[in-house]
Order: sequence, then C-alpha cells, then structure tokens
Amino acid sequence: MKNSSRRQFIQHTITGLGAVTLGQILAGCGTQATQLSPTSVPTQAPSTQAPTAAPTLAPTQPPTPQAGATQAATLPPAAQHTPTISSSPTAILPPDMVVARGADPVELVRQALKAMGGMEKFVKKGAKVIIKPNICVAYGSFENAYTSNPWVVGALVKLCLEAGGASVRVMDWPFNGTAANAYLRSGIEEQVKANGGEMVQMSGYKFVPTKLAMGKELKNIGIYDEILKADAIINVPIAKHHSLTGMTLAMKNLMGLIDDRMSIHPNFGQRLPDLASQIKPVLNVVDAVRILMDNGPASGTTADVKKLDTIIVTQDIVAADAYGTTLFGKKPADLKNVVTAAEMKLGRMDLANLKISEIKVGG
Repeated sequence: MKNSSRRQFIQHTITGLGAVTLGQILAGCGTQATQLSPTSVPTQAPSTQAPTAAPTLAPTQPPTPQAGATQAATLPPAAQHTPTISSSPTAILPPDMVVARGADPVELVRQALKAMGGMEKFVKKGAKVIIKPNICVAYGSFENAYTSNPWVVGALVKLCLEAGGASVRVMDWPFNGTAANAYLRSGIEEQVKANGGEMVQMSGYKFVPTKLAMGKELKNIGIYDEILKADAIINVPIAKHHSLTGMTLAMKNLMGLIDDRMSIHPNFGQRLPDLASQIKPVLNVVDAVRILMDNGPASGTTADVKKLDTIIVTQDIVAADAYGTTLFGKKPADLKNVVTAAEMKLGRMDLANLKISEIKVGG
C-alpha cells in the first residue's frame, strides 16, 4: 500500500473511533436518555437527524423557556416536573338589578347594595351626594304610601357616608304644603339627621336653565343647580299609582328636581324620558315597602296601600320602571315612558334578558 493510501486509512480509522467515543460520552451524559412525559410527545419513529426546532408540547403543559432548555434536559428525571400555574377565579359580575324582600327596610338596603358590589362602587371618597326621595305632600306619611320610606332613605345616607362621601344632602320640591312640613311629616327628616345627612329646602331661585341635548320634545328646562353640581345622585322613588301616568316610579320622581312640572304633563310618555336623558342617577332605589295601588299620587285612605316589604336597586332607570310595572300586575310595555326610554337607549326594558338577583333578607 502506498504511503498516501496508508495515511488516509489511518485518518479514517481515527475519525471513526472518535465518533464512537463521542457518542459514548454523550450517552453517558444522559443526552439521549432524557425523556418527556408520554402525554407531551407524540409517538413516532426516532429521527436520524437532529431536529431543526424544539418539539411542540401538548396544550396541557406550559411552553418551555428557550434559554433554559438545555439545562432542563440534563436534569435527572426526578427533578423534572410540570410547573403549576395558578390563575385567579373568573370575576363574578354584579347583577343588573337586585330585588330584596324582607321585614327590615334598613337591612333590605344594606344587603341589596352588598349584592350590587357595595356603595363604594357608586359613591367615591370625597363625593358630594344628593339623595332624591319622593316627599311630595305635607299631609301624609310613609304609612299612607305617599312618600318614600324614611328608613330606606336613612340607610342610604349612612352607606354613602361609610363609603367616604364628603356630604349627603336630601331634598325634594313638594307640590303640596311647605318643604319643612313635608320633611317632618314624612318621617324622612328624622332618619336623615340620625344617620348624619342634611335635609335641604330647595330654593326657587336656584334653578338653572338647562338644554337637554337628547330631548325630543322637552328641549330646555330649569334644573336645580345642586343637582348639576353633584358627584352622585341617588333616586329613591316610592312605587305608587298615579291618576295621569298610571304609575309613579323612577323617571317620574325626577320631576321634583325641575322648576316647571307642568311642562311634562302634555306628554309624559316622551317628556319623562327626555328629562331622564339629562339627569342620570348613579343608583335608582325603588321603595316598594308599601305601595299605593289606587287613587294616587296621594290617596285618602290606607285601604289603597299594599305592604310588599320589597326594594328594587339598579343603575338602569328604565329597568327600574320596567320592573316596577310588575308590582301592579302590569308589563313594561304598558308604560309609555318605559317604551320610549328604551327606544332612546337610556336603558333596558327586556327583563327576561337582565341579570336580576332576588334575595330574601332575614327570617
């Protein structure tokens, strides 16, 4: 054999031995012995070529970080594990409406607001809050279902202050008698003061001409200036019969905040929604502890009163009135201002598609 051929033979032999030795070394280091769990690698024949990309893991395992791939592969099997990824539970959205039933009006308010996410969701720290109950007359009390329940109003005052409200003022513009007498006779003044709130007698000089941007028929109206300045308005109507509109509920209760109520009368069905498009309470709390079934807005007898021990809480003023109709054996479509307001997209009247939480409070 020629010298050149002998040299080539020796070189090939050495090269082959080196490859075998390298393979043994790699095998000894465990590179080929590393295994993934059976669920993470599809069954297939071993490849004779090195993969061009990292193997795709099954969806049940998190992706392996590229930087640590080599180190993870050299760990002994006992040290390899699938990391546990903790995830917070899916947030439970509060209901669109809470209907609370029970004998204690204060607890009704507290539990209903708790179910809605807490008063702090609606009243921020430092907020100036106005609560607008129905205190329409000076010759009757909550027992007659003329005016809003005093304990419902008082509980709302306290919750607002507990949430961090800077001030909570309560007001209405009675159509019969003086505000001072109406506040006292209704029992609301006592409960408001007992819970740290302030009763405000509205002044005829403080109504501000206001353009209603969405108004279809009612385009301008005087609105009480404190309402325009408030950080949060809470609307607290009592559910009762009304000889002209059929019912007094959340939208109609806003009439106590304007200077010219008679401007609403020609067409309640359109003009109440026009007003509601401008004055937007953060909460509507419909008092149905006692409701007036007939001869409203101020009947002459308690024979027209029905005790339901119920309140309805919602941000949606249209939904509030829609549900309110059912208390009188009616449907939302029976109240023209509900239909019109829903068409104006001020809220929803489709009760079947709302998330309504009905809770029982107390024994």
